[in-house]
Amino acid sequence: MSFEVPPDAYTRFMGRYSEPLGAVFADAAGVSEGQRVLDVGCGPGALTGHLVACVGVDHVCAVDPSLSFVDATSRRFPGIDVRTAVAEDLPFETDVFDVTLAQLVVHFMTDADRGVAEMARVTRSGGTVAACVWDLGPNERGPISLLWRVVRELDPDAQDESQLAGVREDQLVRLFADAGLEDIESSELTVRVRYESFDEWWEPNTYGIGPAGIYVAGLSPERRNALRERCAAVLPVAPFDLEATAWCAVARV
Repeated sequence: MSFEVPPDAYTRFMGRYSEPLGAVFADAAGVSEGQRVLDVGCGPGALTGHLVACVGVDHVCAVDPSLSFVDATSRRFPGIDVRTAVAEDLPFETDVFDVTLAQLVVHFMTDADRGVAEMARVTRSGGTVAACVWDLGPNERGPISLLWRVVRELDPDAQDESQLAGVREDQLVRLFADAGLEDIESSELTVRVRYESFDEWWEPNTYGIGPAGIYVAGLSPERRNALRERCAAVLPVAPFDLEATAWCAVARV
């Protein structure tokens, strides 16, 4: 899935989670000085910034299918090698990177098996491939899980994100194993985000970003207002904190 939306809108929608997630994800993947790393599906640069801080802009490459995100990342990190590309067809030679990472991307790949295989292809022997995806399965621990739960209460036929690749326990591990990766380690990464008001939480859901945003944007005003009121009743009184947890898999090529 391509996210051709203004980068600042995406940042308000998901960036407040993906920015802190990037720090713990880079640490889990063992990113360290001297490595050459690739950020697959970089978006507007949430993970990229942490990678640049770890290894320097000259050692970071990034790709994303959305032109707006590629432009935003290029402006944010002058001199970075960022390209327009999909995970399933990475524009790099074989055995190039020490670490290849995909943060919150696998579940939006058109072909997750091919995407992970491409990540492995461009990573040198003995290098690391890592991915993380929000827990959007039965545990409902992703940042938009509450929204989807309320949506299903009001619209049982709504198609949520619980069937996408990697959103359930051990799915990333199976994808990595199928790609021939070794020494696979699985973990959970949790971040906490503060909201000063209900509207601060609600408004980004109306921007039409991702499956959840597209669903909300497609509702009639009456149904959207009913969803808003129900969400307000379910969430804590502001200010409040929300936690979000992602599945993480790290493996060796």
